[in-house]
Amino acid sequence: MRSFTLFTLLFLFVLIPITGSAEQAIEQDKLRNLAIQYEHGRGVKQDYQEAFRLYCMAADFGDQEAYYDLGWMYFNNRGVAQDPAIAAGWFRRAAQSGDPLAKRMLTMLADVEPKPDNNCTPLDKNVTPTRQQIESWVRRWAPEYGLEPELVLAVIAAESNFDPQAHSHMDARGLMQLIPATARRFGVKNSWNPVDNMHGGMAYLQWLVQRFEGDVKLVLAAYNAGEGAVEDYNGIPPYRETQTYVKRITRHYSTRIHPEIGNVAISMISN
Repeated sequence: MRSFTLFTLLFLFVLIPITGSAEQAIEQDKLRNLAIQYEHGRGVKQDYQEAFRLYCMAADFGDQEAYYDLGWMYFNNRGVAQDPAIAAGWFRRAAQSGDPLAKRMLTMLADVEPKPDNNCTPLDKNVTPTRQQIESWVRRWAPEYGLEPELVLAVIAAESNFDPQAHSHMDARGLMQLIPATARRFGVKNSWNPVDNMHGGMAYLQWLVQRFEGDVKLVLAAYNAGEGAVEDYNGIPPYRETQTYVKRITRHYSTRIHPEIGNVAISMISN
């Protein structure tokens, strides 16, 4: 088993909300290190399921060390059913990335045919994700932001109809239609990458939920027209597009007040 002595700090994912310059991006190693904290109960209550979700998120960002960690969880029955074949699949991905420990584990599992993990399938950047994959990622990631997956899915449906290549005349891009300024603000390096795009969109939604105290209509209006417009009009702006947008989404997501965002793994809220 690899040593985790270098990772003794609990990382808090806080991006300071500002209205102008870019903020720091989510870093994949921080996701993995937080997963390590939950896996081993270091500074937090041990929670294998939370560790698994965070390792999956790190893997979505291409964190090669997370591949090994996921294989280790399947190999040792840590929060997931023991499955040498899935473990071998993760170890193979890690070994292909040059991980020497993963290569040793594959030697031990030489008689096992590796198979993919249907519970955690990282994005193949050369393949356009299906709607099913997108929905799976949202259901895995949204709770880490304190967001209800149904809200995020409703926004994606309204913004892009689940098309990662959607591009508006206002230069809004990808699944959650991030304009370049919003992408920079929430650390998105490539709005055309579905993973980066969804994380940026969820970061913005989380920040808006906090700013407007969970009022879903105001959150949606701000996502469409900007928080400044909502504040200037002290409510939903009198823009036909924005009013139609809010009505369209609330037909599918009827919750009036979003649950309060508490202590979550990834926070874009300045405390």
